Amino acid sequence: MVIAKKFVINKYFEGEPKRSDLSLVEEEIPELEDGEFLIEAEYLSVDPYMWPYVYHVPLGSTMIGSQIGKIIQTKNSKFRVGEYIFANVGWRTHTVVNEDDGGVFEQTPYIMPDIEDLPRSLGLGTLGLTGNAAYFGLVEICFPNSGETLVVSGAGGAVGSHAGQVGKMLGMTVIGITGSDAKCKWIKEELGFDHAINYKTQDVAAVLKEIAPNKIDCYFDNVGGEISTIVLSQMNLLGRVALCGCISSYDGDPKILPKGTNIQPLILSAQLKVEGFLAMRWMNRWAEGFDQNLEWIRQNKIKYHETVTEGFENMFDAFIGMLQGNSMGKAVVKV
Repeated sequence: MVIAKKFVINKYFEGEPKRSDLSLVEEEIPELEDGEFLIEAEYLSVDPYMWPYVYHVPLGSTMIGSQIGKIIQTKNSKFRVGEYIFANVGWRTHTVVNEDDGGVFEQTPYIMPDIEDLPRSLGLGTLGLTGNAAYFGLVEICFPNSGETLVVSGAGGAVGSHAGQVGKMLGMTVIGITGSDAKCKWIKEELGFDHAINYKTQDVAAVLKEIAPNKIDCYFDNVGGEISTIVLSQMNLLGRVALCGCISSYDGDPKILPKGTNIQPLILSAQLKVEGFLAMRWMNRWAEGFDQNLEWIRQNKIKYHETVTEGFENMFDAFIGMLQGNSMGKAVVKV
């Protein structure tokens, strides 16, 4: 008999998620039916999208999220015992999976390619959702050119830190905006960003005018809100904006139409292209992003950092710590 642990959604988040919104419970795993296989979680992801997307599933459901798990039982010839897979099955230690189970993003399970000496957890970050969001979002939406200036908000996080490095490889001047001196130091000294701004201690508008006197061509936006309004106000004619996230607004009621800052005059006057995206748009090219990011890692052109929390019972701590900006790079939990 296999006993699974899982986090169940008791209450939708109101403001910042609270521990009481979720419950840690146990359940007995049933016998497999034909076509199913059983995975045991090795690494689980915590990501900003979980905050707003929790409303997409009914109360009483398993908390949403993805994981890298090991197949320990199978009745499906395509998925063999001992293989590791990516699965969008939520915060669970053990899960009976069908190959069509796609989770909230309808991203079906797939076997993790062999990445040899690299940690399998990268399948949740640099070689997974966040890496592909950075790669496709920047290249396919911003159409970056050598010599242009790119600003990345949330630059100390998983997607932002990756997008900035891609921009540098493409010959751009890259400015990162993040929330601590430690992250500023990391993205400049280790990742190669040209400039870093700590929005908590510096005047973002004034610093941008100083370090980007010729204004901004591309903006990779992970945060929205006031910071994004400042960046949009300093963009060049025909600038491009890839809107990947808007964490500044996630504490609002999703049922109420947001009353945002009036940014339309900024978009209109500079004739900006602003496009929101979800990385799953490029599911038919997922392997392309995986292979490209893996090649860049092997060439030491992309560096990654993981903030690893030990223990499944600490999922909520890892989640809230990531939302509060306490993690650097990609936040994962090791079971």
